Amino acid sequence: MTLDPPWEVPAWELDPAEPLYAQIAHHIRVELAASRLRPGTRLPSVRDLAARLRVTPNTAMRAYAELEADGLIETFRGQGTFVVRHSEVALRARRRIARQAFNHLKRVADELGMSVEELVRLGEEEGQEG
Repeated sequence: MTLDPPWEVPAWELDPAEPLYAQIAHHIRVELAASRLRPGTRLPSVRDLAARLRVTPNTAMRAYAELEADGLIETFRGQGTFVVRHSEVALRARRRIARQAFNHLKRVADELGMSVEELVRLGEEEGQEG
């Protein structure tokens, strides 16, 4: 049995001011949500991911652990780490990203003393002007 080569990690910009493992997990979720990472796709090993992104193996392992806890990836000893084969993996990733985006939007609206709807409407108006 031969395994396909692992997915090639895009050149992501990581912000040192934010937890690196969380950024890596988020980027992988985005790849899943956009269906650029398909169910069953083999991911790079922890060491390869760490080397590609210039982070420690512990950081890469923590990102994988978070994704595994969310049920998005699974690791098979001696075979590697893979995107789960469930068809709803992209939907789960989209929901998590949407929930995070909404929570951020809600925090900003609260800070400005606005409702989320008012903030969205203002953003749409600004987008049409620019």
